[in-house]
Amino acid sequence: MNKKLISWLVILAVGCGIWFTPVPTGVDPNAWHLLAVFVATVLGLILEPIPMGAVAICGIAATAVTGTLTIKESLTGFSNHVIWLIVMAFFISRAFIKSGLGARIGYIFMKLMGKRTLTLSYGLLITDTLLAPAIPSNTARTGGIVFPLANSVADAYGSRAEDGTSKKLGSFLMSTVFHGTTITGAMFLTGMAANPLAAKLAGDMGIEITWGGWALAAIVPGIVALLAMPLIAYMINKPEITATPQAPQIAAKALADMGKMKASEWITLFTFVALIILWIGGKALGINGTTAAMVGLIILVNANVLSWDDVLKEKGAWNTLTWFSALVMMATFLNKLGLIKWFGGSIAASLTGLDWPTALASLVVIYFFIHYAFASSTAHVAALYAVFLAVAVQLGAPGLLAALVFGFVSNLMGCGTHYGTGPAPILFGAGHISLPKWWGMGLVMGISQLLIWGVVGGIWWKVIGLY
Repeated sequence: MNKKLISWLVILAVGCGIWFTPVPTGVDPNAWHLLAVFVATVLGLILEPIPMGAVAICGIAATAVTGTLTIKESLTGFSNHVIWLIVMAFFISRAFIKSGLGARIGYIFMKLMGKRTLTLSYGLLITDTLLAPAIPSNTARTGGIVFPLANSVADAYGSRAEDGTSKKLGSFLMSTVFHGTTITGAMFLTGMAANPLAAKLAGDMGIEITWGGWALAAIVPGIVALLAMPLIAYMINKPEITATPQAPQIAAKALADMGKMKASEWITLFTFVALIILWIGGKALGINGTTAAMVGLIILVNANVLSWDDVLKEKGAWNTLTWFSALVMMATFLNKLGLIKWFGGSIAASLTGLDWPTALASLVVIYFFIHYAFASSTAHVAALYAVFLAVAVQLGAPGLLAALVFGFVSNLMGCGTHYGTGPAPILFGAGHISLPKWWGMGLVMGISQLLIWGVVGGIWWKVIGLY
């Protein structure tokens, strides 16, 4: 029996098991049946018997075929403006790669900060941080830009996985690049594909998260985490090579080969800066973030930085539109039909008596470590974010604070395993870090990040009035 068939049997068994379970008292039967389709769809996204987009179409079709929702309701996810924001951001990210601006930024920081191994790691992190607002796919950002830079330096210093010399440099650089991307993803609403999904789920509960509000809440704990993480990695995974004088030379040669900034790079840079301004202050100007992103894409296409073929060939964006729309649609109707509130009330009842800070902290830790069972941050967010947020709010936690905290943790939780977030298989696959070491460092980094964001973030969130 092949893997594909086994996966479908598991998906159908779980979905049918929930569907035919007696509907709990006080729950709308359609809500319970939608839960069955939703869980089966999320399981399908994890097991992937067919590509994610195709799994999502199956889920959409199932809601309509079974009469759980009307076909009009089943397709409402495609009209959601938050989804289109992330799709537009995918297109804009292509301009960074195609124009060469992303690589140029990386080489500039490698040239400026690459003389020592530790400062080189900070240069790579700064590159990732600058690109994160514009490239929502942490897989594309890390795998397409930052990882090749780090790997080229490791190779130049003779640190290669195939000959057992990873300890020289490769192991340290791979670990800092990986753990860095979980932090930069948490710092911006457009830093990771599942962040807008979290914002949409919070919005369904009446909690509005803006691009600027997310960035403001994340900036201080994010910067502290980025400063601390390479130091922690240096202590537990110290490289044999601590000075890298050739790195600036490698970067300088690459920059020389690239020549002066091309018109396409200047246009991409101008568009990026304009978008950041509009995403931060757009609400005061009456400009929606998705509208701003569409204008940015129009500029890039009209300036020939991107062709329409580039847009059509951006499979990640169209794939995201499909599965994102399915998940948002189902999550929205689960909330409308009262199931999320019912789940939240059931869980909250077991935590009655705890003050809200203790309850929120407990829920965050549970939410974080449950991710060891997930191979996708998006699947995790879709399945559990709304439930955990509902419980936290019912136990007295301020809604916006709880929504943001679970949003941040939805990125940080990917650090534990070699499969928990998109960039993990790429960086682990380079072979510089053994599996036990990867998981061990992931646990240390995870606990460290929870402490940094909990303590530093807690103080900062009090300062800016989130509680």
